[in-house]
Amino acid sequence: QVQLVESGGGSVQAGGSLRLSCAASGYTYHNNCMGWFRQAPGKKREGVAAISVASGSTNYADSVKSRFTISHDNAENTVYLQMNSLKPEDTAMYYCAATPWPCGGTWLDPRGYNRWGQGTQVTVSE
Repeated sequence: QVQLVESGGGSVQAGGSLRLSCAASGYTYHNNCMGWFRQAPGKKREGVAAISVASGSTNYADSVKSRFTISHDNAENTVYLQMNSLKPEDTAMYYCAATPWPCGGTWLDPRGYNRWGQGTQVTVSE
């Protein structure tokens, strides 16, 4: 059974940092895409960052470029999201997701992902 378990969320003041982790288990994909998405109350779920597990190529939403970094530990099958210079508008529930296929045209489109974690809350105060 495929499982994605996020951790690392919390509350932080603007300008602070958080590191999210997503431990994946129950599957053996080696050429798939893993991503981080977020959803604030009343808003649509949006793609934040994605990484190709095979190549390490990454893709970021414009709103987080130069502030967030996605990475993947192949040995641990864990994906990370390092978030620096956090802003109040980054406040949301953050979800980890995985595809069974290469990133291709999927990257930050949530419709391309078929496995989701339960989410971890990130709250950034002024």
